[in-house]
Amino acid sequence: MRRYILTGTPGSGKTTILRQLEMNGFSVVEEAATDVIALQQAQGIAEPWTRSSFIDAVVDLQRRREVRAASETVEVQIHDRSAVCTAALADYLGFPFSKALTEELEHLRSEEVFQRRVIFVRNLGFVAPSDVRRISYEEALRFEAIHERAYRRCGYELVYIEAGMLADRVAAVTRAIFN
Repeated sequence: MRRYILTGTPGSGKTTILRQLEMNGFSVVEEAATDVIALQQAQGIAEPWTRSSFIDAVVDLQRRREVRAASETVEVQIHDRSAVCTAALADYLGFPFSKALTEELEHLRSEEVFQRRVIFVRNLGFVAPSDVRRISYEEALRFEAIHERAYRRCGYELVYIEAGMLADRVAAVTRAIFN
């Protein structure tokens, strides 16, 4: 099985691309951070990302989803983000790398869990805020740059998916996977 990471800054249209890829028959493994935020907000924590335990909660859920997805018998699997994204998020939030995050990054490296080509969805030129996405466009651009540096530091090659029509972006992702 070939596992690809599809990532990008908040508001880049990544989730819409993933939904279309899923509708096209690809196996998609869901992102963890958004679900951790939504769950903790439902538990009464208004801004869970301000707590140092947030990063470990994301790492834990990502790892459980990765392990569960490993049992699938598919040719290609697309993961919505990875622990490298979580490392970028820790940098962005000013948190040191926890033991759990460091161990997960080492696991990804030593086990070569993902293909070395990462599909990086570029921003759309704006960000639409939501309950779990409270980031300005300027901050999204800063996060995008941190994200890119994190993947390069870990030795990944970035394949950029530029802003455009959904069909064109999905076609570009498909080409990146099969070329």
